Formats: sequence, C-alpha cells, structure tokens
Amino acid sequence: MTALALIFTLAAIGIAETRYLITKRMEGNAPVCFIGQDCHKVLVSRYNKILGVHNDILGLLFYLSVGFITALIVLEVPTSLPLVLFLGVMLFVGSLMSIYFTYLQGVVLNSWCFWCLMSAMTIWLMTIVFIFI
Repeated sequence: MTALALIFTLAAIGIAETRYLITKRMEGNAPVCFIGQDCHKVLVSRYNKILGVHNDILGLLFYLSVGFITALIVLEVPTSLPLVLFLGVMLFVGSLMSIYFTYLQGVVLNSWCFWCLMSAMTIWLMTIVFIFI
C-alpha cells in the first residue's frame, strides 16, 4: 500500500509540473529554468510534439492515467490484476520515452530543461517503486 501511495504522490507531482508547463506555453511565456539557460529552447524544439500533440499534454495524460489506475488498484476494484499489469507497462514505456527525451536534450539539442529532467526523474522513481511492489 505504501508503494502505491508513493506512486500516486509522484503522479500528483507530475500533474502539477505538466500543468505549469502547459500554462506557460499557452500564455506564451518561458518557464522558470533552475538549471541551464535553455529550458525554452528544449520546449519549443521540433521534438516538442509526438503525432502533433504537445509533449506536455501527453505527460499530463500519462500522469493522470497513472494516478487514476493507482487509485483503482488501492480501492481493490475487481479487475486489479490487469490494472497492475497495465500500470507496469505504462511505467515501462514512460521510462523508455524519458530516456529518449533525455538523450534528445543532451545529445541532439545540447540544452537541458529542468522541468523535462524533473519529469524524467519522477517517471523513473515511479517505475523503480513499481518494480519493488
């Protein structure tokens, strides 16, 4: 139960982070960048969308889904086992995507985005916690 509570909490952090980025993008403002100077460069790069959907929107949907599925597992809905397996697949795919986006920042763009790195760490932590459930 404690592991699921931690995953839920990390999903809430991810929701807050992506919500901030969406708000800044919609306002046309650059987000505050705590490391480096190129957060905005990363966020407006040609890699900021997948299939025409902004990565921040996809991240928000990912975190909302993880939080919702985790809540259902905690509530022990009748289909909990398939939900646990689905959550594991989601976190695994999310971790792979985070590795890819981190690679893009460091190798392709040569710029670091604090918010992107925070999101990657959040997803990796959720995945590690899930592995040890």
